[in-house]
Amino acid sequence: MAYGVTLSDFQIKQGNELLQGKNGIIIKENYNNTSFQSNSFDSAVAIESFCHSGHDENSLREAHRILKPEGRLVIADAFLKKEQNKLCKGGKYAYQKLCNHWSLEKLETHSFIKKKLKVLGFTNIKVENVSFRVAPSVLHVPFAITGFIFKKLLSFKSIKRESFHNLKGSFYALLSGLHIKSFGYYIVNAQKQC
Repeated sequence: MAYGVTLSDFQIKQGNELLQGKNGIIIKENYNNTSFQSNSFDSAVAIESFCHSGHDENSLREAHRILKPEGRLVIADAFLKKEQNKLCKGGKYAYQKLCNHWSLEKLETHSFIKKKLKVLGFTNIKVENVSFRVAPSVLHVPFAITGFIFKKLLSFKSIKRESFHNLKGSFYALLSGLHIKSFGYYIVNAQKQC
C-alpha cells in the first residue's frame, strides 16, 4: 500500500479520486510529523515537496524515522548550488520572487542536504544533477501561462488571485532555471543504515 501525505484538502480529494481502484491513498498529514509508526516503510519519496518546508532537517529526520533499516529516501527537487548570500543580483531577485509566489520557505543547497542526511544516519547517498533533463518541461512555461490566460479571457472568466500568484511563480521558476550557476534540479537518493 502506498501512502501520500499532504495538508491540502484539494490534493486529497483529487488524488484519492484518481487512486480509486489502486493500491494507494492520500491522507491529511504533515510530512514533518506524521502518525506513521517508526521503521514501517521500505521507501519514501519527496517530489518537489520538501522545498515547501525549506528543505528543513525535520523533514529528513521524519523520513529517517518512518523508514525501515536499509529503506530508501528519494528526493527530487530544486536546490541552490551556492549559498543564498552568494547569489548574483538577478539570481537573488528570481529566488526571492520564486519563494514568495510558490510559498517556499527557502531552498537549501544540495551539499547541505547531503551533509544532513549523513548526520541523521543515511548512507549510500547519491546526488544527481538532472537539470538538463527537466529543462524541457520548464521551457513550456511561457506557452502554458499564455494559453491559460487566453483560455480564461475567451471564456470571460476572471483569473483567481491564487492562480495568478501561481502563474507568476512558474515564471520565476523559469527565470531561476536560467541562472544555471546558482540553481539546479537534483535527485537525491539515500539509504537508512541498518
